Amino acid sequence: MTREEAPPGESRGRGSAASGWRREPLLHFLLLGAALFALSRFFNPAAEPAAPSRQIVLTLDDLRQLQIGFAAQWQRPPTEQEMMALIENRIREEVLYREALALGLDKDDTIVKRRMAQKMEFLAEDVSTAHEPTTEELKAWFEKNTTLFTQPPRATFRHVYFSPDRRGPNARSDAQTALAKLAGKPGGWPAAPSLGDPFMFQDFLADRTPEQIAKDFGPPFARALFAQTPGAWTGPIESGYGWHLVFLDSLTPARVSTFDEVQPDVKTAWLAARKAEAWDKAYKSMRAKYELLLPAPPAAEKGKP
Repeated sequence: MTREEAPPGESRGRGSAASGWRREPLLHFLLLGAALFALSRFFNPAAEPAAPSRQIVLTLDDLRQLQIGFAAQWQRPPTEQEMMALIENRIREEVLYREALALGLDKDDTIVKRRMAQKMEFLAEDVSTAHEPTTEELKAWFEKNTTLFTQPPRATFRHVYFSPDRRGPNARSDAQTALAKLAGKPGGWPAAPSLGDPFMFQDFLADRTPEQIAKDFGPPFARALFAQTPGAWTGPIESGYGWHLVFLDSLTPARVSTFDEVQPDVKTAWLAARKAEAWDKAYKSMRAKYELLLPAPPAAEKGKP
């Protein structure tokens, strides 16, 4: 049976139903109301919007979050009284927030602007974390960014210290004199420390990076140390403390880590890069919607280059 060949009884039923609806008073009322609403909107296009809701709704998830937050801080679930206090605090926060918005306190507030801008940035970055990288993706990204995973050089050395506080202006010349006595001597020569002065920290440091050495002795000392040749006493080298004769036991050059050595670090760096890219793309899209207008320079500055 086709749609056009409906049973006669059904056709009559439809006609009767339609005729019944046309005689229904409720339908007439609804149509009249719609017409009046349309006329009202036509003659009052800028009618005031409905007042904001005065309801504060807390869902089961909201209550669970309050319980979880309390338990995380106090290592136990809240009592009934404590739970009611938590709910009241949440209501208080919402009431004050809405009243502040009603007063326009969010307008031209630097702190609010920064917080809202930060939330926009977080939203843009969250999009990038939805994708879990494969090992192949990480390897390809690692190959393009190997410089990020270069292990710094490392030095193992010992030193003899010459104090300006004890020796005054002779500290450097005394170190040069002692260097002649140390010529040809091994780094562990027992008499070496007696040629200098006591040092407040270690006189032997193993497997230190330039950054670590710079932190202890200063950047100029670190740069000079890594320029020395291992296996001989050299100096004097100046630090923030005074002068030093150094014996470089070993020097490990910088090298690029293998992917297997740093795979967790590669993933962390990959995610950070994805977040930065997502934010940059989102910001450029938003920035394109706006036109920047700057004030004209003062007349006195127009002639300046």
